Amino acid sequence: MSAKSLTVDDAQAANLVLVGPEKGRQAVHDLVTAYRANRRTGSACTKTRGEVSGNNKKIYRQKGTGNARHGDKRAPIFVGGGVVFGPRPRDYSKKVTKTTRRLALRRVLGDLVRGEKIKVVDSFSISDGKTKSFVAAVSGIAAGKVLIVANSFDDSTYLAARNVAWAQLVTASDVNVEQLLLARTVILVGDALQTLAQRTA
Repeated sequence: MSAKSLTVDDAQAANLVLVGPEKGRQAVHDLVTAYRANRRTGSACTKTRGEVSGNNKKIYRQKGTGNARHGDKRAPIFVGGGVVFGPRPRDYSKKVTKTTRRLALRRVLGDLVRGEKIKVVDSFSISDGKTKSFVAAVSGIAAGKVLIVANSFDDSTYLAARNVAWAQLVTASDVNVEQLLLARTVILVGDALQTLAQRTA
């Protein structure tokens, strides 16, 4: 399985739109921030004094005890009482425009191409579905954290790759900027380059 590095000329020949290091930095930041924010569940929740268990009985009489006046035991100053201004369920999701997404993808792909971190292979398939075969195939192309991008993968290839923590399979239509940033080497299989070119157009 031979692999070659994707050059700037090859990318331009495939109509892959790239931008230089002077443009798109903020777009990448905004998009990665949105990815991480959208993964938050926002389910943290505390109970107010109206929601904690307990009754409304006055804990002791108003006057004559020498203590400060209090109502029920669910007040925030008591152990087991309600929480003031605690977290409540909320939506952390952020929206990013299509223009920003496209610019961020162009910037990241441009950095990868200039850094010679993208390898191109004609095909990639593990017919026997064995992890050992997958590791041998990938190790012959790149080392470190690897992202393999293709238009589709067969079931046996997914089976072979599922226990390899340093490698990830993703389709060209679904790969995102964060995945590209985290990979040390990106392997493009077959027509995946054309699919990415369409996404950057």
